[in-house]
Amino acid sequence: MCPRSVRPTLVPRLSRAALLTLALIAGAWPLSAAALKPVTVARGLQNPWGLAFLPDGRMLVTERPGRLRLVSPQGRLGPPLAGLPAIDAGGQGGLLDVAVDPRFKDNGWIYFSYSEAGEGGSGTAVARARLQGERLTELSVIFRQAPKYKGGNHFGSRLVFGRDGRLFVTLGDRFGPRQQAQELDNHLGKIVRIEADGRVPGDNPLVGKPPGRPEIWSWGHRNVQGAALHPQTGELWTHEHGPQGGDEVNIAERGKNYGWPVITYGREYGTGLRIGEGNTKAGMEQPLLHWVPSIAPSGMAFVTSERYPGWQGNLVVGALRAQVLVRLELDGRKVVREERLLQTLHERIRDVRQGPDGWLYILTDSEDGRIVRLQP
Repeated sequence: MCPRSVRPTLVPRLSRAALLTLALIAGAWPLSAAALKPVTVARGLQNPWGLAFLPDGRMLVTERPGRLRLVSPQGRLGPPLAGLPAIDAGGQGGLLDVAVDPRFKDNGWIYFSYSEAGEGGSGTAVARARLQGERLTELSVIFRQAPKYKGGNHFGSRLVFGRDGRLFVTLGDRFGPRQQAQELDNHLGKIVRIEADGRVPGDNPLVGKPPGRPEIWSWGHRNVQGAALHPQTGELWTHEHGPQGGDEVNIAERGKNYGWPVITYGREYGTGLRIGEGNTKAGMEQPLLHWVPSIAPSGMAFVTSERYPGWQGNLVVGALRAQVLVRLELDGRKVVREERLLQTLHERIRDVRQGPDGWLYILTDSEDGRIVRLQP
């Protein structure tokens, strides 16, 4: 028996979860992949594509076949909203992203992108409408990608409001006519910037410079399916798919050329041959990060919440092919560390957003797609 002077102090036995919580609060351990639990909030969504939060915590979720639903914070799926336009669903096209007006409480506007049929084929369009109960009213199309093109690939598209209230729309090159990403008389392989009602802002880089399209903000993109506004700088960060490698993370800046298909770290499908002129060229931007082999990125968000200790300012990216959530630690404009999360989920991640409650939410892309909340 121990002498009284050296007898150990008895303490309650703590569970592993409690110890982990205390350590995180104390800052002793960084939050790691092993500490994360994916919690299913809702399921039964057919190929969900875009997710946006209303001020009251409800979610707007698009399904690529052409349905837009309201989902309660508790995960109850509402019926498809009435009032959508005709949607040309097929291939990679369908009902795509959704965004909520920054002044939604005052005006009730929501925005969504979709593939629209027309003369020559199809193309990405953006519409806005007022959300009233379970239907959309006062719908108007505020942007149409031109020209339309036959084929079912590379529509983009993400919708992001800038701090000035202007709307960024990311657009794909439509795969076949990829050289048009370098031509300024069309919208293929571009990011455009428009007013909330579709008008062209007067300070866009190609205003008054025909034949350049005045809506264009940046060009030389392949298929941008991730975009988010930096919480400190207000810059538009994006990522895009490369061919057989060469997925990129970029900061999409006014009037800049991001190189596709003249420069890329990817290779031709099937042959593996080089595309264009190599990896670099004067006057064309280099990515902040590129992935070889491809992870097929889709969806992205900045972490500002205190729910994830040590993650503030990180960038999280969903991946379709790699079936992971990628966390990128940043030092200014540099990516200094990459971590791959949810590797045991074994599902294609289509979108990722930070909710008003501070948790990260992801959409899984399948015929029985889920909304998953990421909790430590």
